[in-house]
Amino acid sequence: MRWGLRPRGPGPAALASARSFWGPPRLPCRLGWLGVTRRLLVRSVTGASNQLTNPNSGKYRDTVLLPQTNFPMKLLGRQQPDMELEIQQKCGFSELYSWQKERKTKTEFCLHDGPPYANGDPHVGHALNKILKDIANRYHMMRGSKIHFVPGWDCHGLPIEIKVLSELGGKAQNLSAMEIREKARSFAKAAIEKQKSAFIRWGIMADWDNCYYTFDRNYEAKQLRIFYQMYDKGLVYRSYKPVFWSPSSRTALAEAELEYNPEHVSRSIYVKFPLLKPPPKLASLISDSSPVSFLVWTTQPWTIPANQAICYMPESKYAVVKCSTSGDLYILAADKVSSVASTLETTFEVISTFSGADLKNGTCSHPLIPDKVSPLLPATHVTMAKGTGLVHTAPAHGMEDYSVASQHNLPMDCLVDEGGIFTAEAGPELHKKAVLEEGTDVVIKLLKTSKNLLKEEKLIHSYPYDWRTKKPVVIRASKQWFINITDLKTTAKELLKTVKFIPGATLNAMVDMMDRRPYWCISRQRVWGVPIPVFHHKTKDEYLINSQTIEHIIKLVEQHGSDIWWTLPPEQLLPKQVLSQVGGPDALEYVPGQDILDIWFDSGTSWSYVLPGNNQRADLYMEGKDQLGGWFQSSLLTSVAARKKVPFKSVVVHGFTLGEKGEKMSKSLGNVIDPDVVINGGQDQSKEPPYGADVLRWWVAESNVFTEVTIGPSALNAARDDINKLRNTLRFLLGNVAGFNPKTDSVPVNQMYVIDQYMLHLLQDLASKINDSYKQYDFGKVVRLLKAFYTRELSNFYFSIIKDRLYCENENDPKRRSCQTVLDEILDVMVRSFAPILPHLAEEVFQHIPYLKEPRSVFRTGWISTSSIWKKPGLVEAVESACAMRDSFLGSIPGKNPAEYEVIIVIEPGLLFEIIEMLQAEETSSTSQLNELMMASQSTLLAQEPRERTADVIELKGTFLINLEGGDIREESSYKVIVMPTTKEKCPRCWKYTAESSDTLCPRCAEVVGGK
Repeated sequence: MRWGLRPRGPGPAALASARSFWGPPRLPCRLGWLGVTRRLLVRSVTGASNQLTNPNSGKYRDTVLLPQTNFPMKLLGRQQPDMELEIQQKCGFSELYSWQKERKTKTEFCLHDGPPYANGDPHVGHALNKILKDIANRYHMMRGSKIHFVPGWDCHGLPIEIKVLSELGGKAQNLSAMEIREKARSFAKAAIEKQKSAFIRWGIMADWDNCYYTFDRNYEAKQLRIFYQMYDKGLVYRSYKPVFWSPSSRTALAEAELEYNPEHVSRSIYVKFPLLKPPPKLASLISDSSPVSFLVWTTQPWTIPANQAICYMPESKYAVVKCSTSGDLYILAADKVSSVASTLETTFEVISTFSGADLKNGTCSHPLIPDKVSPLLPATHVTMAKGTGLVHTAPAHGMEDYSVASQHNLPMDCLVDEGGIFTAEAGPELHKKAVLEEGTDVVIKLLKTSKNLLKEEKLIHSYPYDWRTKKPVVIRASKQWFINITDLKTTAKELLKTVKFIPGATLNAMVDMMDRRPYWCISRQRVWGVPIPVFHHKTKDEYLINSQTIEHIIKLVEQHGSDIWWTLPPEQLLPKQVLSQVGGPDALEYVPGQDILDIWFDSGTSWSYVLPGNNQRADLYMEGKDQLGGWFQSSLLTSVAARKKVPFKSVVVHGFTLGEKGEKMSKSLGNVIDPDVVINGGQDQSKEPPYGADVLRWWVAESNVFTEVTIGPSALNAARDDINKLRNTLRFLLGNVAGFNPKTDSVPVNQMYVIDQYMLHLLQDLASKINDSYKQYDFGKVVRLLKAFYTRELSNFYFSIIKDRLYCENENDPKRRSCQTVLDEILDVMVRSFAPILPHLAEEVFQHIPYLKEPRSVFRTGWISTSSIWKKPGLVEAVESACAMRDSFLGSIPGKNPAEYEVIIVIEPGLLFEIIEMLQAEETSSTSQLNELMMASQSTLLAQEPRERTADVIELKGTFLINLEGGDIREESSYKVIVMPTTKEKCPRCWKYTAESSDTLCPRCAEVVGGK
């Protein structure tokens, strides 16, 4: 069929000019290559991908170069975990850390491992944290940095002690301190071994032979040295203050050891405090005939016996009101009159109003002890959010109350013992009653008897609980050791400005938590921990600690561990020169203190023991968001206190793991995911199949870890499906580089097919974006980029186009080698891109690369390597414009095989014609680059409409905007795509419709077979 004379276009000079545009970056075209390809690739192209599914039928089977690889498409059942164990052994996972440490390299990367707690089995929270760290470490190692990653464990503390004691039951009461410590140590060691073996199984690369443990004697000695440094600077002091106290654990707690129960029920009460002495400014307002009381509201009735004052807000308005029910006069905040009256189910008549400042120098009587005076005092912590605008003040049971008491020299007597029980000082009615239970009941009854209770009601609100025992805490004054963090906070906040936080908002969250922290209580009343190294006088309120005593104790700890505090007699814990000054061995005036250090101080000093070099500053700390008030903060404060430096350059904060529906994991709900069951399968493997560690790692990487992370069967199945799709892509790549040796068979970029050059251009872009994502610790973006690339750009686009060239051309044909060169580069870039995330799969792929006679480890051969000459923005115009025409063509024959059609492309003379002509120099071709892209039987390129056409054609019109040189060169061209059924027959070898008859080979296949 003749289409008429084909104009030759603008000539060689113009063509050279067009080529010159294809170098520098430019603004995206109107459609943009990504938009075009995405629209193309989601459309089903029936026949295009399967036209060569079985081309080896009949006598030409042996002439077709089908993919050849032993790499399995899927690993079923136990195959996945078994393969991972084999890979770990074969590829030297256990030696990788020491290998990379011995390399000579200029750069180092230090990720300081926050110590998990040694009191339980490994769980998905561990998996999330350790795998994130491992991905970061493997990336930096592949980039050429020497990795410093020493894993550690937090080994002391109350949760371990409580577990040990609860397991012993009644026998626990008879145990000595050393017996408890020995059992706690054994318990912690067993938990460490369990967790360590799990972490290694997950593929975590670390210095497993030199882990750090907070119960290690050298670690304890370093910790005591930092304690004394801070003490010597006046930052550590002993004081009687209210602290969070756990009656269930019988110890002080830090803020970080609390969890807030939003469903806690308190018995809130409205109480009258009768006026005793009117404030001078109000004397004229208050008559002697009617009794006046101050109205106070509290959610902690048990604290009323300890009341020492009533606080008011000087700037607010207050009112004297008359109760319509009783006729009594009350004083409360003017803003609260109507709401309190409503709560008390009455009405108030306002007699007069006055400024809060006018309450100065007034007093009232205690509602349970009539002869006890409670002064009226101004305070900044009073608010109008709840209550009456007047706050009952018990200095022993509130931080703000204590502050007021300090300013006004109020008594700070504590009426509650270590078990949360009223002491004898609380009076016979309350003595020996638990404050949160019967004690509250008795206080309310006593208030009723004294006629000072106006109302009691239940209040559901958020209340602090001991995070270990899950029971409510109280605030209780006691003698404790504190760190003065007021000055430290100012320096710490200034230094935090030099630290990079990811996500950025977590910096403010950490600063807010620090600001809300009035002081840091570091003493605990337990035995499983590091002792606070002080000696208390037997009869006086004095203690002994100095450079001599501390050096002596540190030496003993270095030799024998902190057990010496309980095993050695007191006279041996003191150096001889000090002992002689304090009574000698026979009349020693001092005894060792019984408090241990808060475990946040234990772990917070880890930087001094673990971080290398003189600077001792990690490149990265990476932990869950709970550590903003925990380990991040204790590490920061101890480092700033000891040396005025931050211990980290960057901080990455991740969320918690939740069940599939976003619910908290709990055994009662049955939604706890055990990492071991994920890897090895459960008892019923039809319901809980063995996924292997790589699925767990993919789930971690893919999740948006900067928020809460959900896990369940559907998330794990989705991760497995993603990996299987990736495996299929890798299998195609491996199978089609069979018989290819990059050293001898590679084709230079400038001699490649344009579509192949275009794929290298995309690959360069992918590599750059993946590298940037790893740098930002955004592993979810790495996964998204990879998935988009291997599904859209490869499986749906490039692979479907190149199969004919791969399978049916001559083995050594430059066209085929061009394609194989690109496939080899794609394979290399992709494997290195996901290697930090899926180390087992990456190593498995390297075992199957056909030209590697002795497989190397992907982790010992560096990071992604790309070439700047791959980046050719002008290529995008060539392929993108052809793709726009291909899109029109494929869209006109939905569900049909494009190889059964011929395509005529008509483009007006100009830049677009010249660009497309680069893909097909001849007028009509079934083997050109343009026809390969179109996937048609043959393509014809014309600069004007054909003179003749058949009746059954489809005509499609479009325009395309060429945009080069950053917009300096813009040209919009129109094109027409004419589609018609082919007149050719199906070739029995390649199955393309390019043969003259169904039993003869097409010209291309005849040439290939003839040559063979």
